[in-house]
Amino acid sequence: MKRFTRDQMAARVGRDIPNGAYVNLGIGLPTMVANHLPKDREIILHTENGLLGMGPAPEAGAEDADLINAGKQPVTTLPGASFFHHADSFAMMRGGHLDFCVLGAFQVSVTGDLANWHTGAPDAIPAVGGAMDLAIGAKRVYVMMEHLTKKGESKIVARCSYPLTGVGCVNRIFTDLAVLDVTSEGLKVLERAPELSFEELQRLTGVPLIDASAALTAEPVVTQRREHA
Repeated sequence: MKRFTRDQMAARVGRDIPNGAYVNLGIGLPTMVANHLPKDREIILHTENGLLGMGPAPEAGAEDADLINAGKQPVTTLPGASFFHHADSFAMMRGGHLDFCVLGAFQVSVTGDLANWHTGAPDAIPAVGGAMDLAIGAKRVYVMMEHLTKKGESKIVARCSYPLTGVGCVNRIFTDLAVLDVTSEGLKVLERAPELSFEELQRLTGVPLIDASAALTAEPVVTQRREHA
C-alpha cells in the first residue's frame, strides 16, 4: 500500500493554507510545513516562543543556535520578521489572532476532539505546551499525523481514550493515507493515497467515513522551499 511521504503530507497541508494567513506550526510533523509552503503566497508563520515571520529550516551548517522554534529546532526569518516576549505570543494565540494552527495528535475523534499531549501511560511525560491555547485560539485547526499507530491501530477514533487537548476543535485531518474534513454529518474523505480504495481506508480507520474522494493517480508535487533572510 502506497502512503504519502512526510514531505508530501507537509506540501498537502501547505496547499490548504491561503495567502495572507497567520499560522502556528506545532511541534513534530507540522514543523515540516514551513519548508513546503507555496512560493506564490505570503503566509506568516508564528512560533509560541516569540517569533512572527519564521522561514524554512536553515541549510546545513547555517544554523543559528539563538534562532529556534518552540520545538528547539533551528529556523530562519523572512524579511519583516519580529521577535517578542512569549507572553505576548500567547496573547496572540489566545486572542484569536491566528488564522490556522497545524498540530500533531495521538488521537482525533469523529467529532473533532483532539488528544495530543499525554497518552495517559504511567511512564509517559506530559507535554501540553501551547497546544490547548492553539486548539481554542486559532480560527481553524488542522491535524497532521500518521493514520495508524506502530501497532496498526487507527488514530482516528469514535471517542478519544487519551486526555483531551480540546473538544470539537479539529477542522481537517491530514494523514499519510488520506485528507478528511470533520463535518456535522461525520468524517468526509476528501483525498486518498494512490491506489488506496475507500473500502480499505474505511477498514483501516474503523469508524464511519463519508466518501467524497478520488484516489490520486499521481503523487502530489512537493513545493519548493521559500527563500529566507
